[in-house]
Amino acid sequence: MENTQHEIYMQRALELAQMAEGNTSPNPMVGCVIVDDEGEIVGEGYHHKAGEPHAEVNALKDAGTAAKGCTAYVTLEPCSHYGRTGPCCVALAKAGIKKVVVACTDPNPKVAGRGLEYLRLQNIEVITGVCEEEALRLNEKFFCWITKQRPFVSLKYAMTLDGKIASHTRDSKWITGEEARTYAHLLRKQHDAILVGIGTVLEDDPELTTRMVKGKNPIRIVLDSHLKMSLMSSVLNAAAETIVVTSLEADEVKAEAITALPNVEVIRLPLEDGKIPLDLLIIQLANRNITSLLVEGGSEIHGAFKDAGLADRVYAFIAPKVVGGKNALTPIGGTGSATIDEGWQLDEVEYQVLGKDLLITGKIKEA
Repeated sequence: MENTQHEIYMQRALELAQMAEGNTSPNPMVGCVIVDDEGEIVGEGYHHKAGEPHAEVNALKDAGTAAKGCTAYVTLEPCSHYGRTGPCCVALAKAGIKKVVVACTDPNPKVAGRGLEYLRLQNIEVITGVCEEEALRLNEKFFCWITKQRPFVSLKYAMTLDGKIASHTRDSKWITGEEARTYAHLLRKQHDAILVGIGTVLEDDPELTTRMVKGKNPIRIVLDSHLKMSLMSSVLNAAAETIVVTSLEADEVKAEAITALPNVEVIRLPLEDGKIPLDLLIIQLANRNITSLLVEGGSEIHGAFKDAGLADRVYAFIAPKVVGGKNALTPIGGTGSATIDEGWQLDEVEYQVLGKDLLITGKIKEA
């Protein structure tokens, strides 16, 4: 019975944490609920934005003096270090919290069990692992960033029922309906950056913003080895920051002209086998504190990430349409896997109907 009650309150804390999705990077999303001995919620809070008060502090403020003797439900281990804000484990102890229920521990080396250890030293009862799977899913991008020291990479594409992302004439608008396209814009909001290849820019002239949903625009990244893009490309407008990744051999005059545009940066990398090396690119993005990357293609770019083994999750939107054509593009090009068993296997698979379309998403199983 007690475990069920713990899960009810933790689910509420998870709901609170998710309210800030897309706004807390490079910090995790965290929610906190303060519950008294009668089972009444006396305080709630979540972390709104990096540099602002953490979830526990906001919940304690909401509870006021009623927090004394209560139980705190937190989706992530309370921090134990001084950053732009003070340690939350100390705040909980000072407020007189008697029990702390935590969904999962924090892998950040600055915390990593120290928050829980401090609470126990203050004679505060600690319970861990409540709704742990949901909490790990919520902050999968943050955990990847901390443990692998690189952005969490999501591959997203929309395809027809026969597995095409465009017709043989390269027509691709629109494969999915408005509901699916709106969800795709939500994914953009949930990631720090979005990446496409020059082929997508030349074919579709996308803006790559979140115009269909309310929220911040991601940093736009374009792989353009030879700077084929026009200075008038929509992706170079001032609506969001843009990074153009090109080669050392690319036209310097054009590179300077692109750099002169507002909110635009050009990164020059040495080519490997005529292509931009993704491993070097990922390092460049990590150095810019980009913790998550949404790769929207096209086929060649998806294939490059697949062949490099640089992806963590797939979002596949499937429309009930058939276009046929042996020369029509498929979602993931590149060399590909030699056998079915060597291909990506997805775990934690989820299905969602969006209008007439179907979204299948899953986490790529690590080899």
